[in-house]
Amino acid sequence: MTTYGILLFDTAEELDFAGPWQVFTTSAALRDRADTALLLAERPGPVRCANGMRVLPDRTLDDHPPLDVVLVPGGSGARETEPHDPHVTRWLADRAARAQWVVGVCTGAFLLHAAGPARGRRVATHRQYEAALAARGDVSDARYVVDGRLLTSQGVSAGIDGALWLVGRLHGRDHARAVRRELQYDPAPPYLADEPLAG
Repeated sequence: MTTYGILLFDTAEELDFAGPWQVFTTSAALRDRADTALLLAERPGPVRCANGMRVLPDRTLDDHPPLDVVLVPGGSGARETEPHDPHVTRWLADRAARAQWVVGVCTGAFLLHAAGPARGRRVATHRQYEAALAARGDVSDARYVVDGRLLTSQGVSAGIDGALWLVGRLHGRDHARAVRRELQYDPAPPYLADEPLAG
């Protein structure tokens, strides 16, 4: 059984947590609900995310089961708050020390650095913030990076890629492929090439 804990905070980027949450819950469904994915926040009320979505957490930071995986999404609340909320950073440092895996999506790497788990580690973040994060540590321009028990990724769709890699690491590559098929995750974005539009 794997318990995933996804940290929510005001201004968290919606797809940074919703994409991995979909991967984790689909993985759980394919494993006969053997796993659990929980949305966690400091308070029990709604969290207002970066683009206005309001989300109700499942549990608070002070009331949840042991976590095998801790995921931190990006958003201005992760990168711009200095100093970061000490309750959140203490919680994150404590849970990261106990978890099998710590995951950061996009600028969640800033919060992971503030809490400690990303210090001295090679990390990935959104390309717009690579220079700012590089002042604090070793930043890669890879889509996602694994350094020990720390998995970090660039934003949004890269978070989905990282989550698929993680369920493959936890439950096998064939399982990760089944999750991807179930989600019909086969990116083919329009306008990918830098060429003029026809017409």
